[in-house]
Amino acid sequence: MSFRKSDNASAWSMLAPAFLLIGLFIVVPFALSVIFAFTDQRLVPNPNITTKFVGVRNFERLFDGDTFSNAFLRTATFVILVVPLQCAMGLGAAMLINTTLPVRNVFRGIYFLPTVISMVVVSVVWASLFQMEGFFNAALRAASFGLLEPVDWLANPWTAMPSLVLMSAWQGFPFQMVVYLAGLQGISKDLYEAARIDGATRWQEFRHITIPALRNTHILVVMTTTILAFKLFTQVQLLTQGGPRGVTDTLVRYIYMTGFREGKVGLAAAAAVLFFLLVFAISLVQRRLLKEERAIQ
Repeated sequence: MSFRKSDNASAWSMLAPAFLLIGLFIVVPFALSVIFAFTDQRLVPNPNITTKFVGVRNFERLFDGDTFSNAFLRTATFVILVVPLQCAMGLGAAMLINTTLPVRNVFRGIYFLPTVISMVVVSVVWASLFQMEGFFNAALRAASFGLLEPVDWLANPWTAMPSLVLMSAWQGFPFQMVVYLAGLQGISKDLYEAARIDGATRWQEFRHITIPALRNTHILVVMTTTILAFKLFTQVQLLTQGGPRGVTDTLVRYIYMTGFREGKVGLAAAAAVLFFLLVFAISLVQRRLLKEERAIQ
């Protein structure tokens, strides 16, 4: 019994620093956000004006105008576009390096490089690719034999969001690739051998063996990618600042601008709490739908 108590004490002592950091940097800030959401807290408090409890007024203000709603719609658009693209890229790369290529370990390192690189660096590099004389316009002229005019990708309302989607999918897909690769390596090779004996094609193997065997992996990847996509901020702030015409303005940038530029901490905290609840609700619905689909199949 004494040994068990000693082991428990050692385990808790080793977990204590992690719990302390989680409490200081996650639990406490979130609790303060919930508290501030119901007050008129300012970024720079006025010593002559005390912070007051305002109830749900901040939440009402979010829906009085179109700014918050538009930011949510823009973020949702980004999520709808980037999640399937990024997951498909991750699965395709995982299937490629899961084969018996002689230098597959080299490809694994190459494919994982975008995730290692900071989003700030990626944004700077891709900004040069999106320029009028950049790579994409050069490729466009070559493909059209000079018939199509260069496109200002980040300043055009029709191409700004797709440009961010493409860049974000490229930078993030290695994470999905690693998760899918782990799932692929857990599938028994006997299933594929039996399918080949029965005359199954590669597409039939992919459809009837690979996809069903990766159901739990799909759930993890889709949920994680969705949550990460909702946090879109860095590339928008660096490349478009929410433009052109607000088509790339996102929820996180709205919270940043409201709290740090306008100094309305209470309103920004209300938006942050609502943002958390929206992401949490979407994750629950998404998980429920994927479970029902798995049960049907």
